[in-house]
Amino acid sequence: MPPNQTLRLPLTQNQGRFAALVFAFTLALAPLGATAAEFNYLTPGHPEVFALLAPPPLAGSAEQAADLAEVRAVSSAASPDDKAAAYAEKKFSAFNFTVPVGAFFEAAHLPKATAFFRRVQEDAAAVVDGSKDVYHRPRPYYVDRSLANGKLETSFSYPSGHSTETMTLGLVLCEVFPEKKDAILAHARLMGWHRVQIARHYPTDIYAGRVLAQAIVREMDANPQFQHDLAEVKAEVAAAQPQAGTIQPVQLPAASAP
Repeated sequence: MPPNQTLRLPLTQNQGRFAALVFAFTLALAPLGATAAEFNYLTPGHPEVFALLAPPPLAGSAEQAADLAEVRAVSSAASPDDKAAAYAEKKFSAFNFTVPVGAFFEAAHLPKATAFFRRVQEDAAAVVDGSKDVYHRPRPYYVDRSLANGKLETSFSYPSGHSTETMTLGLVLCEVFPEKKDAILAHARLMGWHRVQIARHYPTDIYAGRVLAQAIVREMDANPQFQHDLAEVKAEVAAAQPQAGTIQPVQLPAASAP
């Protein structure tokens, strides 16, 4: 098949409409993601993903064509540095936010924060993975093979796991570092957008992930165990963080002999 030939999507437009109508029935018959025992700070069915997110654009629709056209434009315009950053973020954690948070924010020095943010990310991943398995949206490079690059991923596209998880981590980090909120959220948005720059996701996947992340963090904030663990992380971070206004001693040059 020529590299620029567009593949036929697995679902026709009518099949896509039918799939949208049966989402509620699917939820009733198959639990999403994780069981209660597998979640750390969430409970099954919360947030209510399919009440929150609209289905992705239908196969063969003008909306889908526009979404794919934006992937082509964004990935074509991405710089080598953008793409290198995106590839480097295939695996990521809260410590990808060291630049906006500060150099002291390192896993080696913060064991409680390391474990806490891992649990937060696991919950976000469980929610988004269950959602993908219902929406079944193919990634852009399965629709247009000219977009294929690097090591391809076989999971579904909507909503974006990177966008959901990075924004979930970012929003929780904002609770720990409220004074750095703008820089943290900008970094979370950029990490999500990197996925469009290497054609792993559509823009609508990224936007859906950001919305879903906000709902995930609202649910977490209502969990007493989450609040307990968050308080411990804040205390650990406060002890490790350089104190604002601290004056570092200045080493003066040795006086020369008269």
